[in-house]
Amino acid sequence: MAAETIKKKTPGYSAKRRLLKENLTAYLFILPAFLVIGVFGLFPIGYSIYMSLYQWRVRQGDFIGLENYSKIIGDWTGLLTFVAGIGLLIAAYFIWNNAAKSVSKTKMAFKLVAAIVLIASGVIISMGWGKMIASGDKNFLNSLIITLFYALGSVPLQLILALILAYILFQNIKGKEVFRMIFFLPYVTPVVTTAVVFRIIFSPRETSLANILIGKLGIAPLKWLFEPKAITELLFGLKNLNGLLAGPSLALVTIILFGVWTFVGYNTVIFLAGLGGISKDVYEAAEIDGANSFDLFRFVTVPLLSPITFYLFLISFIGTFKAFNHIYVMKVPNAQKTVVTASVQIFQTFYTENNFSAAATEAIILFLIILGLTFAQNKILGERVFYG
Repeated sequence: MAAETIKKKTPGYSAKRRLLKENLTAYLFILPAFLVIGVFGLFPIGYSIYMSLYQWRVRQGDFIGLENYSKIIGDWTGLLTFVAGIGLLIAAYFIWNNAAKSVSKTKMAFKLVAAIVLIASGVIISMGWGKMIASGDKNFLNSLIITLFYALGSVPLQLILALILAYILFQNIKGKEVFRMIFFLPYVTPVVTTAVVFRIIFSPRETSLANILIGKLGIAPLKWLFEPKAITELLFGLKNLNGLLAGPSLALVTIILFGVWTFVGYNTVIFLAGLGGISKDVYEAAEIDGANSFDLFRFVTVPLLSPITFYLFLISFIGTFKAFNHIYVMKVPNAQKTVVTASVQIFQTFYTENNFSAAATEAIILFLIILGLTFAQNKILGERVFYG
């Protein structure tokens, strides 16, 4: 009893007890979220790593270590060369940034060095990738190129169209609520259903809606989803290009159009929310200074929406690397491997080949690529975000 009385009278005892109670309460509040993330996020990643280290076809087999990774990558020297090229690419970016901050006398020298480093990085990346393709898993490695095409073709177009639509719908125009609902409908409509409709619209038949529309422009009917040829060959007749230089196939471009059509409405709604948070006083001040409508959009709206743009770019880029449903529904055998993205290839390895360990390995490699790209985007684009 006396010891308890001494504790209560001891300076700082009640403060420590209160702090302990507050910490315990905080941990109890975050416990449900931690359990959800742990069970449905961290545990599957950890178990995938575990599966990738074993020979696993339906049932667990022998421990094989990094053998699956070696089969996919093919040449570890090629991987190191490729990573070195990426490092030079990052170095070129920072050198170019330093050129912008330097005085006029050294600016040209910095830009020249950056250009040389950029060219060197391209050569080294090409050499490393060539070694990997020559001895690695061509199906999965090529699916990464197709995934990159899909991401670069859809994300910028989504954001540009969404920003323009949001800016228009934010004005005082009649029926803007109806237009907002119409643009958002593709995002909430079942993906499989809309993908099937797109397959009908972009049918290779001459009577398909897409071919009728281009026919009115004097263009011959196209095969669309059934066309494995690259757009560089279709547009310019370049038949000898491969990989990144060849560009996406027409079938993949058609799937990109579907992705843009689906997600533009969602991005538009997010941009509208961001526009609602911009004070009218800022626009009025700019107008007093003589800014016209284009100046308001270029120098006021776009910079103040940069946090929203950064967020949408980040989640959209991650989403394109994980996209599966509509690509799987819209792909046809005639398009060959030109529409098989990384997620579809992982599914085929898992489901068609029943090679669970190889599929887990591919999933881990894709996860590391997404993680690296997200980190790079945070470092490069995050610095350009204007928070007011």
